[in-house]
Amino acid sequence: MSSAVDSRANGGTRRPPGRPLTASGESFLRIGVPPGTPDEARAAIERLLELSSILARRAAQLQEALDSRIVIEQAKGVLCERYSIDADQAFQILRRGARSNRMRIHDLAASVIASRTTPPELSVVGLPGLVKQ
Repeated sequence: MSSAVDSRANGGTRRPPGRPLTASGESFLRIGVPPGTPDEARAAIERLLELSSILARRAAQLQEALDSRIVIEQAKGVLCERYSIDADQAFQILRRGARSNRMRIHDLAASVIASRTTPPELSVVGLPGLVKQ
């Protein structure tokens, strides 16, 4: 049986889908399987490696989503303070502004918290009328 575990252990270049790679194209996961290991055990090892790769990728996606959500929550807080609105209204404003300008809500939120003035992308949603004097 020619498996990904065998090919990686023997210096092969075959890689199962989803296996994380380093910048040089090598797998992060390297398992040496002793000679004489039953085919069922090799298959189980391959499946565990695949599942580990999937879990690592999902964890990275969740971390990215969390990081993005933090920026959005900060922008909501800034808009709540600037315009004396509640958090739901602030989110609706961010969402409308992002859609109207065909940009990611995370990018718009980042521009809100990066400046003391409200970004021009939010003028589309009628924010200038809400400005506190």
